[in-house]
Amino acid sequence: MTDSAREADVIVVGAGPAGSTTAYYLAQAGLDVLLLEKTAFPREKVCGDGLTPRAVKSLIGMGVDIDAPGWIRNKGLRIYGGGVRLELPWPELANYPDFGLVRTRIDFDEILADRAVKAGARLHQRTNVTEPVVDERTGRIKGVIAKQNGEEVTFSAPLVVAADGNSSRLSLAMGLRKREDRPIGVAVRRYYESPRHDDDYLESWLELWDRDDKGDARLLPGYGWVFGVGDGTSNIGLGLLNTSKGFGNTDYRAMLKSWVAGMPEEWGFAEENATGPIRGAALPMGFNRQPHYTRGLLLVGDSGGMINPFNGEGIAYAMESGEYAADVIVQALARPTPAQRERALYDYPRVLKEAYGGYYTVGRLFVKAIGDPRVMKFATTHGLPHPTLMRFTLKLLANLTDPRGGDAMDRIINAMSKLAPAA
Repeated sequence: MTDSAREADVIVVGAGPAGSTTAYYLAQAGLDVLLLEKTAFPREKVCGDGLTPRAVKSLIGMGVDIDAPGWIRNKGLRIYGGGVRLELPWPELANYPDFGLVRTRIDFDEILADRAVKAGARLHQRTNVTEPVVDERTGRIKGVIAKQNGEEVTFSAPLVVAADGNSSRLSLAMGLRKREDRPIGVAVRRYYESPRHDDDYLESWLELWDRDDKGDARLLPGYGWVFGVGDGTSNIGLGLLNTSKGFGNTDYRAMLKSWVAGMPEEWGFAEENATGPIRGAALPMGFNRQPHYTRGLLLVGDSGGMINPFNGEGIAYAMESGEYAADVIVQALARPTPAQRERALYDYPRVLKEAYGGYYTVGRLFVKAIGDPRVMKFATTHGLPHPTLMRFTLKLLANLTDPRGGDAMDRIINAMSKLAPAA
């Protein structure tokens, strides 16, 4: 590999949704982009695989063919809780489509990476970035060192994007640690062969009940989902927030098995129908790593803790933050002087806070409240029987409103997000 092949205008570390979206928009703008991925496609990631209309909008924006085989559409959210079963269609909005999608991560990330490559990004797979290259004089990042085919390789660029997920070794190496005052979740999921694989609603269970050997029921400290994948399997999973008492001393895999065991037998969620092991992952929420720009490094997606605290959705915010980062970088690199470029780059945290800051603040208050199972039980018991209230809740939790105009629900949610301090 020549030295020029290891140099670019921008290096993007990680080819998940955040990294590939960033690389796509940078390449579309004519910049030379290196996209470095530590594994090789196809590869699995722990995820619910459900995509809200917010994520669908980002996919359409990247030119992804969502009518191709492998995509399954859904009409909305089916909610179980408080003895109530309620179906809520996705809202009809000017800004977002009125349908969601399901696609497994085994090839979802590869589809996005392929879009980036087609736009002109240079993808290097099996390239594990181990540390940043830092200018000793300025303290700025100017490249990365990676292991590639058993040897150490240096890649150089004046700007680097960290899209390396929750652990974000690159961010840590640049001195950016997680904020302890931000919520984090844990999600576990498993695939089962099931006749429910082509369900046209995403399913959310707001109460998880377990029965002990005596038959006594207890409310488990989490929420669950059932998403039909359309390929003969369903993705069954549950999440737990660190605002819950049970966080940290709960056996999540046993909790999932216990919950699934109580499902109707005809749904097929039995041990013999499982297609693989239970897998888990952390969910970094509400800007849990900041600042999102420092010394030539921008954080996108999970590396910057951009998962929605309300519903655990990460893909939409990964893709949106990638587009925001790319736009800021393109504007910055067009400036004639280093000082002007730096001023433009420091606009990135402001853009993110304007887009999500107030909403995430409201979300942090929400997850703190529902960490008490009594609050969740009260909310499901008294809220679910009221469809109008639940339609408002769906818009709030999924962050689906029209920013201008819209109905009364949109205006209330937008006002809440605008008035809440963006921290």
